[in-house]
Amino acid sequence: MKVTLSSVLVDDQDRAEKFYTEKLGFEKRQDIPMGEFRWLTVASPEGPAGVELLLEPNAHPAAKIFQKAIFDDGIPATVFQSADLRAEHARLSALGVAFRGEPKQAGPVMIAVFEDTCGNLIQLYQVLAG
Repeated sequence: MKVTLSSVLVDDQDRAEKFYTEKLGFEKRQDIPMGEFRWLTVASPEGPAGVELLLEPNAHPAAKIFQKAIFDDGIPATVFQSADLRAEHARLSALGVAFRGEPKQAGPVMIAVFEDTCGNLIQLYQVLAG
């Protein structure tokens, strides 16, 4: 068994596609019309082959409530790894990505949290050499 697909709720698939591809540098993998919405996946060019992130519409009322609640509580919807978090923070900040603060050490990792413009907080982390 292996993970090949994970999802993040988004309030606007077009805006999510733009953010995840143009700001984060992910590549669009699948874009299949499904009525009002799309089966829209992206993947990191640095990640393992076959692992995709589904930009899932938050159209269900429970999804909207859940997404807003974890955002308001400051809980990241998902976590991505970076080999050089300070450089990634600088790159994304220069592109206008809104971080919730500077990178900080948390035990054996460094972390930083940003807003994805689609209703989510995303945490970046870097494992520190130790």
